[in-house]
Amino acid sequence: MTPAERETLETLERSRTAPHQQVLRAKALLMAADGVANIRIAEDVGVTPVTVRAWRQRFREDGLAGLEKIRVGRGRKPSIPEETIATIVRLTTTTTPEGATHWSCRTMAKRVGVSSATVQRIWSDLGLQPHRVDTFKVSNDVKFEDSPANRASGSAAAGSRCGV
Repeated sequence: MTPAERETLETLERSRTAPHQQVLRAKALLMAADGVANIRIAEDVGVTPVTVRAWRQRFREDGLAGLEKIRVGRGRKPSIPEETIATIVRLTTTTTPEGATHWSCRTMAKRVGVSSATVQRIWSDLGLQPHRVDTFKVSNDVKFEDSPANRASGSAAAGSRCGV
């Protein structure tokens, strides 16, 4: 381990903003550099000796860049299947519930079989806002263009309908 790598690992170990997993790896690698046995490192860090060996091997192969990588298949699995998310998005963007103008979190949740918080999280993550209407509806009233509001704004005289 080079002095620069050691300095980086020491900084990472003291960090309060770095991901916890990276802090643990930095601590384990520093202990390994000081000659501490894998079993002792594993006890102090709270992982298995096999994990410590894997971290050391990855550090030997990839250096500091290997600290940030999380192997494929590791970590928390999504609790909501992709099909459910796709269904929520499809229903939100293409349909409306019976007797309503747009989906609410509760009606969508009941329809799909998830919690309303889940629907809200999905909508928020994807920027969906079903309560906002993107279209402008022109009045069916024959005297719409003669209404005082249109005369005041000058839109009827200009021949335009609210800038559309």
